Amino acid sequence: MGAIAPLLIASGGAVAAQDAPAPSLAGPEAADFLVLDTLSIDAAADDGLVPLSSAIATKTDTPIERIPQGISVITQESLEQRRPQSLEQAISYAPGVVPSPWGQDGRFSQFLVRGFDIGPYGTYRDGLPQKVIGFSGFVMEPYSLEGIDVLKGPNAVLYGETDPGGIVNAVTKRPVFEPLRSGFLTYGPFDTTQAGIDVGGPIGEGDKLAWRLTGLYRDGETGLENSHNDRQLIAPALTWRPDDRTELTILTNYQKDKTSPALYLPVAGEDYPLASGELPGWVWDRLPDVAHFDAEIASAGYLFSHEVSPGLTIRQQTRFARQKTDYRDFYFNGMASDTEMNYADFTVNETATTAAIDTQAQVDFVLGGIENTLLLGLDWSRMKADSKNGYDASYLIPVADPDFDFPMPLPEIYLDGVQTVEQYGLYAHNQAQVTDRLFASFGLRQTWVENRFDDHLYGDDTSQDDHKLVWDIGATYELDGGFTPYASYATGFVVNTGSDFDGDLFQPTEADQYEIGLRWRPETFNALFSAALYDITKTNVLTTDPENMGFWVQTGEVRHRGVELEADVSLTEGLSAVAGYSYIDAKITSSNDGDEGNRPALVPEHEASLWANYAVQAERFEGLSFGAGVRYVGMSYGDSTNLRETPAHTLVDAALRYARGGVEGAVNVTNLFDKDYHAICYSGGGCAQGDAREVQLTLSLAF
Repeated sequence: MGAIAPLLIASGGAVAAQDAPAPSLAGPEAADFLVLDTLSIDAAADDGLVPLSSAIATKTDTPIERIPQGISVITQESLEQRRPQSLEQAISYAPGVVPSPWGQDGRFSQFLVRGFDIGPYGTYRDGLPQKVIGFSGFVMEPYSLEGIDVLKGPNAVLYGETDPGGIVNAVTKRPVFEPLRSGFLTYGPFDTTQAGIDVGGPIGEGDKLAWRLTGLYRDGETGLENSHNDRQLIAPALTWRPDDRTELTILTNYQKDKTSPALYLPVAGEDYPLASGELPGWVWDRLPDVAHFDAEIASAGYLFSHEVSPGLTIRQQTRFARQKTDYRDFYFNGMASDTEMNYADFTVNETATTAAIDTQAQVDFVLGGIENTLLLGLDWSRMKADSKNGYDASYLIPVADPDFDFPMPLPEIYLDGVQTVEQYGLYAHNQAQVTDRLFASFGLRQTWVENRFDDHLYGDDTSQDDHKLVWDIGATYELDGGFTPYASYATGFVVNTGSDFDGDLFQPTEADQYEIGLRWRPETFNALFSAALYDITKTNVLTTDPENMGFWVQTGEVRHRGVELEADVSLTEGLSAVAGYSYIDAKITSSNDGDEGNRPALVPEHEASLWANYAVQAERFEGLSFGAGVRYVGMSYGDSTNLRETPAHTLVDAALRYARGGVEGAVNVTNLFDKDYHAICYSGGGCAQGDAREVQLTLSLAF
């Protein structure tokens, strides 16, 4: 039986609730049409809250109305208003997104899009993959970003292997050709202090060279005893424009984090009999002494663009990143009996690297009276993790009198090896202006993936090669009054590793999506309204082999049907707002695990949000603005058995800003009413608390 050992790409999503049991052997994306953008993935850098265009959906700068799929854009203005402290907080007001489904956890970026847990698979930076490998998540600091795009549905043609929910692409701050001098000081919850600086501008005279330096220092906690929330960041960048047809931007980043894992604990009357008594309150407020997650991240890359001729532009972007991870957790691992909890000690010592190159040729031409923008691309990526993991689940802790004060030697190593995942892709994508109103697109991609595991512990080296052809097609039609309906079809895939009972390697899990939608950009005020209907089916899902215990077969199927509504509004009277609603009818349509017909884990049926900001117009109150938001996440199930519910919750956020003469004071509050809620509860695995109220006081200076 051939199998890849468990250091899988995106394992973070699978192990976020429980760090890692013993390894399994077989297991389980308003100008003319022909637009040239010298910064190819300048995705979300629109001013204000209402986006105009995006490059992430087509890898060419395209007006939002001409993108035939769902997309939410978090602009720089939105980030400045809400001052998010994580990628999850930054995208929390986008419809169809559920942030932090596993609870507060600084190890990885974790979120659902259209009901799929894509945080591990679907995180990108500047158009290049920044996925989780092993326990290395390459977490991004929001202060280093100038915008974020949430691109929904399968995006395999342009980005290769991705889960069908979509991708989240973060845009790094770029050098500017105007003087920039700013900084801030923040005092926040749990005695957390932060300081940041963002400076840059032109070098010399003219517009050939520019620089930027972004830095941040944070020291604090997460609200749990023994927790950490520390970060040091420095990100220099340089742009060179030797002429008006060529641009090179170099982006570098060094980041050092000291944070803590999530805390999961059983609930009396749900995970064990109420007669056994409730856990003391201090257990819910304290992490084990040994728990820590320390990461050191460094990256460097560049974005290059050259217009060879008026109809031909060459672009290339590349990035290399490295993360060293030192991780240990002592966590609740289920009930051993009605009166005793099983605890596991888990350690990780890991060095992970990612490298990616994407080379594109954009050809603009007219054929038969039809204007075309053809993108031809070749991309390559390699993700590698050298890991040594330990595991010991022999600890028993009584519920009535829990005691964690005992010697805890390092657990025995169960995994020592190197996993390498390498992907090559050839793709073509064409956008055609068929008439003055009709725009059509078609894309095709061939991908090759090689997955290797070099086992240093047992010598059981394994490898697996896969290849997949995917395609998509879409169209938009511009009506009078600013209305634009669209329709699209797209396919996608995710590689599976391992083999079935007969030794046959698993094929990739496949997905396809049908989507129709309508956008409206009013002619009388600044706004964009969007509505989408989609139907996603995911096949070749691994499910239990009914005839051979301990093995898997590929007969599983999941279907998500949904509705998304979104509004981005910015009025001249100082009022701006973003609002969204999502409905998902999610169902496991085929399974041998006893959960056929059930709802997949973590997926709420309803989700809604509204954020509004008002800048006071009265002259004597110039510079004063305030905002408020509400987020609703509906009930979901902790796992596919549907035996344990995670209750719905509604959270309120608020912000107050006053700026005068280059100085700004701000107060930002999340979970304003300090609502006590569970982020997740799952059968036999307990619950994780949601984030408590957090208040940040910020003083910013532009000089």
